[in-house]
Amino acid sequence: MAVHTSIQLISYSQELVDGQPLYVSSNCLPVKASKYEPAGHAFHNAALKLLGCEEEDTEEVDDQKVGNDKENVYMPSSDSYSSKGKKKSGADGKQQDHYALLGLSHLRYLATEDQIRKSYREAALRHHPDKLANLLLAEETEAAKQAKKDEIENHFKSIQEAYEILIDPVKRRIYDSTDEFDDEIPTECAPQDFFKVFGPAFMRNGRWSVTQPIPTLGDDSSPLKDVDNFYDFWYSFKSWREFPHADEYDLEQAESRDHKRWMERQNAKLSEKARKEEYARIRTLVDNAYKRDPRILRRKEEVKAEKQRKKEAKVRAKQLQEEEAARAAEEERRLKEEEEKRAAEAALQHKKTKEKEKKLLRKERTRLRTLSAPALSQHLLDLSEDDVESLCMALGIEQLRSLCDKMDNKEAIEQAKIIRDARGYNSEVNEKKMDGANKSQPNGSVESNGSSILSSSFEKKEKPWTKEEIELLRKGTQKYPKGTSRRWEVISEFIGTGRSVEEILKATKTVLLQKPDATKAFDSFLEKRKPTVSIASPLSTREEVQGVSTPSKTENKAVKTSTPEDSGKTASNPVDVASSNGVTSSSEQDVWSAVQERALVQALKTFPKETPQRWERVATAVPGKTVNQCKKKFALLKESFRSKKSTA
Repeated sequence: MAVHTSIQLISYSQELVDGQPLYVSSNCLPVKASKYEPAGHAFHNAALKLLGCEEEDTEEVDDQKVGNDKENVYMPSSDSYSSKGKKKSGADGKQQDHYALLGLSHLRYLATEDQIRKSYREAALRHHPDKLANLLLAEETEAAKQAKKDEIENHFKSIQEAYEILIDPVKRRIYDSTDEFDDEIPTECAPQDFFKVFGPAFMRNGRWSVTQPIPTLGDDSSPLKDVDNFYDFWYSFKSWREFPHADEYDLEQAESRDHKRWMERQNAKLSEKARKEEYARIRTLVDNAYKRDPRILRRKEEVKAEKQRKKEAKVRAKQLQEEEAARAAEEERRLKEEEEKRAAEAALQHKKTKEKEKKLLRKERTRLRTLSAPALSQHLLDLSEDDVESLCMALGIEQLRSLCDKMDNKEAIEQAKIIRDARGYNSEVNEKKMDGANKSQPNGSVESNGSSILSSSFEKKEKPWTKEEIELLRKGTQKYPKGTSRRWEVISEFIGTGRSVEEILKATKTVLLQKPDATKAFDSFLEKRKPTVSIASPLSTREEVQGVSTPSKTENKAVKTSTPEDSGKTASNPVDVASSNGVTSSSEQDVWSAVQERALVQALKTFPKETPQRWERVATAVPGKTVNQCKKKFALLKESFRSKKSTA
C-alpha cells in the first residue's frame, strides 16, 4: 500500500523522528457508540472509508490476490473445494417420485425407454401451462392466480426433470439405486418352506445383476447341475447398484478438470463403503441359502455316506487281507511242521535201517568167521585171519550171506578154496576200481562230495581266451549294448571263433573285469610297437644301421637256398654253420657304434635301478644288442670311467 503524505498514520514508521510522539486528530463523523472502539488497523480502515481511499487499496489487494491465484493454479488443495459443489436436497429433504410423475408407478425400473418417452409426451401435453390457463381464471385474487401459476409451472418443471433423469442411463441407474427396495435377508426357515422364502429374495435382488436374465432357484426336483450353476452365478454376482451419499458432490458444478477429478475421488470414497456392505449382504444371502438348500444337504449326505462306505470297504479289505495273510502263515507253519515231522520220521527210519543193516552185517561177519575157523586152524591154502578180516571189511551183507551159504555144510578144504576164490575176486574188483579212479582224475570227473569217482564222464578243458578274442569281445559288448535282440548270439558271431554263449557270459564276468598288470604294461607296449629302423645320427648311413640291426637277412636266405649236399659241410664245421645262420662272432658282437653307445647311455638314464626288468628294457632301447651285451658294455664304461677318475 502506498504511503500518503497528507495523512498522518498512527503506526511505527519513518514519520516518528527521534521517538517523539505526534498528536493528531481525525475529521470523521461521530459514530454510534458500541461496546468496542476501533483501534489500530480497524481505526485506519474506518478513516480510509471516510476519505474515499478504500477503492484504490482494495484494487491493489485484488490485484495481489489475482497474481497469487495465477501462481497457484496447478496446485489446488482439498480445502479450496471443500465447500463448493455440494448437492442440495429438495424441499424439506424429500425426493420426488419420477415414475409417479410420468404415470409409470406400476412398472418403475422395468419401464422401457419407449414407454418413458410415450408417458412423457402424454404428461407434457396434459400438464403444460398453456393447457391449464383456464385454471387461473377460476382464482379471484391476483395472489391466488400467481400462486396457482407457480404451482402449474413447478409441476411441469418436475415432469421435465423426471424425463431428463429417466431417459439418461447413468442418472436413471443412480435414481433406481435410491428407489424403495427391501434389503431384508431371510435367515431361518422350515425345510419345506425353503423355496417359498428364498425364491422371492433371489428374484428381488436379481434386479441389481449386470448379467440378465438371472437363473432361478428352481424346485426340489431340479438337477444338481442347474443347482451348481445357480450358486456359481450368485457367488460371482456383479451388481450395477449405485450408492449416492447425502454429502456427495455434483460433478456438473465443477469449476475445472482438477476440481471434477477431486469430486470423483471424494464420491468414490463415500460409495466404496456402501458397495462393500452391499456385496457382503448378497454373500450372506447366498450362504444362508446354500446351508439350508435341501438338494445340497442331500448331496452332502450322499457324499458322506459314499465316503463312509469306501472307508468301511477299505477297512474290510484290510481285515480280509490280514486274515488271509494269517491263514497263509498258519498254513505255511503247518506245512513246515509236517515236513519237519516227515523228515524226522524218515531220519529215524533211516537210522533204524542202518542199525538193522549193521546188526545183519555183524551177524554175517560173525558167521563167516565161525565157518572159516576150521580152515584157519588147519592152515589150509596158507589162509590167515587177516584174509578173513579183509573179506569181512570189503564185502557187503548180500555177498557175505552168499559166501556163507556156499561154505555151509562143506569140508574145510572146500571152505578154504571158497575163501581163496572170494579173496582173489575181491582183489580184482579193487584193482579195477583203482584203475578207473586213475583214469578219471586227469580229466577232472570227480564227484562234488569226493566220495566216488565217475569214470564215464569227462569234462572238457576250457579253451583259454587270446588277446585278439578279448579285444573282439570288448568291442562286441560296446557295439551291441543291452537291449539288442539275441545279443550274445550276435556277439558270438561277431567274434567268429566258435565261442558259445555260456563261454562268452563267463568271460564277461571274469576276463573283461580283470585289471591289467602294471608290471606287464611295458612288455605289451613293446609287443605292439612296430619295428622301425631310423637313422639316429646324420653321419651314419642306412647300410651301417642295417648292418648293425639286421645282419642276418642275406645269410638266412643263403641258409634257405642251401642244397642237401652242403648239409654235411655245415655239420662238420659248426663255426661256419653259426655264421651262416646269422649269429655273429663275439668280436663282431662287441663292436659298438656311436649311435648304440648314445642309445645305451640314454636308456640307462631313462630306466634307473628301481625299474622292474631294467636290462630287458635297456636292451630293447639299444638297436642290435642283447641283455648280456648291454651289461658287458655297461661294465666296460664303468671301468673306464673309474680309471679316468683315478688317473686324474
